[in-house]
Amino acid sequence: MTRALALMRFIGDVMRALDQKLLRDLWRIKGQAGAIALVVAVGVLLLVMMSGMISSLEETRTTYYERYRLADVFAPVTRAPKKMLDRLAEIPGVDAVEGRIQGGALVDMAGQDLPVRAQVVSLPEWREPRLNGVYLAEGQMPQAGRNDEVLILRSFAKAHDLALGDRLAATMHGNRRDFRVVGIAQAPEFLFNVPAGEFVPDDNRFAVLWMNEEALEAAFDLKGAFNEALLSLERGAQVEPVLTAVDALLARYGGLGAYGVGDQMSNRFLSEEIKGLNATAKAVPPIFMGVAAFLLYIVISRMVQAEREQIGLIKAFGYTDVEVALHYVKLVIVIALTGALLGCLGGVWSGRLLAGVYQSLYHFPFLVFRVEPSSFAAGILVSVLAAVVGGASVLRRVFALTPAVAMRPPAPADFSRSGAISDSLKRWLDQPSRMVLRRVMRNPGRVFGAVIGIAAGMGLSSAQLSVMSGFNDVLDKTYGVVDRSDVAVTFFEQMPEKTAFDLAHLPGVIEVEPTRAVSAVLRHGPEYYRGGITGLVPGAKLSRALDKDGADIEMPTRGIVLAKALADILNVQPGGTITVEVLEGRRPVLELHVARIADTLLGAPAYMQLEALNTAMNEPGRISGAFLRVDAEAYPALFAALKDVPKVAGVTRKDDARAAMKKLMDAGAGTMRFVMAAIAGIITFGIVYNSARISFGEQSRDLASLRVMGFSQGEASFILLGELALVVILAIPVGVLIGYGLSFLVAAGFSTDLYQIPTEFKADAYGVAGAAVVLAAVISGWLVKREIGRVDLVATLKTRE
Repeated sequence: MTRALALMRFIGDVMRALDQKLLRDLWRIKGQAGAIALVVAVGVLLLVMMSGMISSLEETRTTYYERYRLADVFAPVTRAPKKMLDRLAEIPGVDAVEGRIQGGALVDMAGQDLPVRAQVVSLPEWREPRLNGVYLAEGQMPQAGRNDEVLILRSFAKAHDLALGDRLAATMHGNRRDFRVVGIAQAPEFLFNVPAGEFVPDDNRFAVLWMNEEALEAAFDLKGAFNEALLSLERGAQVEPVLTAVDALLARYGGLGAYGVGDQMSNRFLSEEIKGLNATAKAVPPIFMGVAAFLLYIVISRMVQAEREQIGLIKAFGYTDVEVALHYVKLVIVIALTGALLGCLGGVWSGRLLAGVYQSLYHFPFLVFRVEPSSFAAGILVSVLAAVVGGASVLRRVFALTPAVAMRPPAPADFSRSGAISDSLKRWLDQPSRMVLRRVMRNPGRVFGAVIGIAAGMGLSSAQLSVMSGFNDVLDKTYGVVDRSDVAVTFFEQMPEKTAFDLAHLPGVIEVEPTRAVSAVLRHGPEYYRGGITGLVPGAKLSRALDKDGADIEMPTRGIVLAKALADILNVQPGGTITVEVLEGRRPVLELHVARIADTLLGAPAYMQLEALNTAMNEPGRISGAFLRVDAEAYPALFAALKDVPKVAGVTRKDDARAAMKKLMDAGAGTMRFVMAAIAGIITFGIVYNSARISFGEQSRDLASLRVMGFSQGEASFILLGELALVVILAIPVGVLIGYGLSFLVAAGFSTDLYQIPTEFKADAYGVAGAAVVLAAVISGWLVKREIGRVDLVATLKTRE
């Protein structure tokens, strides 16, 4: 027992001595350690923030959907008697059924020329709805028998500063009605508010109104009927058989195709957002951990080389290889843990800020950012493992050093076969410049590592800047090249082609271009996509179909043109055939030849020539909307005239649509591109600063010796910083290549069914990233240059080398 206690006391004394050395080492390399810890912190911050945001969104969505009973199946229909609800409830797997009335309206806002598109939804008068309930944020539910009372969507109320008691005028089914706002509400089916026929949300231009069922029965002439059935399923029930059964029952009543909650627009956008965050969380943090491991390898390698004599002396005093190696492992772990803890705190802080962005974008009534303990554990564990891996390969040198060898100065490197400078260069270069060039030529491996590290940071920065520029290109091309109209008009139903001529006679209209949009499910084998087909007139000028290069997509007289994104989803090639299940009118099923596949910018569209689409539908001369070129001074008169057209479902001004699109791109996951650009700048500085510090640590004795030999401090600084400058010059073109490659990956990550981000060489993006690297080098050089004046010349003169 006495021997054991003595051994434990000895081990404690040993560890205390090494721990004191550990603290001194950390203070000595505090700049490098801080930069590496910052890189680790950024990786952990992203991991914690994104994983927390993913879990928060998923849990909030699940809770919100369950609490307010979002339906599992939506079944729109033209008109079906309420007795059919009992038949729907008998379908195997169905748990509950609710019938309701929903339709379109135009809301006339005081002081606003442009009518606001709205969706009106019925509420049962004497009970809570079984499915698709509403969250009442303010006020009360409409009273039974009060057909002039409405609830309005909270986001629309905030956008127009509406309050309880305010009056609204709306045109529904050709009739103008006045309403009083008695409540402000939110609902899980309207997290992402996109009006029918559009793909960009805009709280200013889209409203949701809830009112008593009796009021909507009268407004839409649906007494004793419904035009949408909602179904919830039993646990474990399969959706597809239920959809098939629902379509079969409602077909005779003008069923428009039942679909599951996965295809519900609001839920679909949210699911894509979570999917994108998940992919980013898996791909990005490992990049930062890899960079941190590389930097730690360089730093620990230099420390072991510089402390050869100390290692030999420590071993001579009886310390084992394991104890000495553990000392350096602890150094690595302390740096990694410091960065990980900073990252965890930063991840929680930034996650809470991001939660506010998502709550505003998706209109959750509540969204609490919460991180699972496993995310913290994963961030800390991954950072420590990456750090240990980065330093572990160096520890072999610690084991290999015996006291006798370690306490002798290392043998000078043999540069007899490398680093030779031609006589012609010698004539042009002075002595300090030759020393810089010779050092670079004699250490190609170390220089290559520094070049790749700096280039990687620059590449990440330039890729993010390219994507940011790509977002702006999408806006410019979509609303400047693709869409050349001023105003888009849509109708509640398909109209005769002569309606376009009627629009041409409205005030201020210069040119009219009709179009037709048909909702459909496109199938090819087991793959399907719920979207639609757009019919364009030959030689369309106001709304064009363009490929990613800006060239017009030629519309064939027969067949369909698919966007590449859509063709990939359907797994179809040019010349193939797809099945199109039309979800309106007589609901025909079409077999269409794929005439062409085009790489488009916006969404996953399918195009046909308007006449070819009408022929395939066996409905000649039909349109669903029109694009107008308008005299800007005539906007008020035009909008006033359109309000009086009963069949007009919506009017969209291009400038408003552009602003909404920009807001969408800048929100949600689009916010991440700004975050990633800032983080890329941080990592670039960390790599450049570490490269400068490592170079100084390796050359400090050489620089001191040069000072003793008579070199000025400026000449010594030039030798040190000249190498850094040369490394940066070599790194910039490599960073351009890396950035160009990364831009494809980043653009693919941010692209969705809604829009594709183009990947082009952006000279300004790479110029800014290169300038950031140069600025980081200048700042790092200035910080390191101060250390040159602090080199102990007396200690250098006593060195045995």
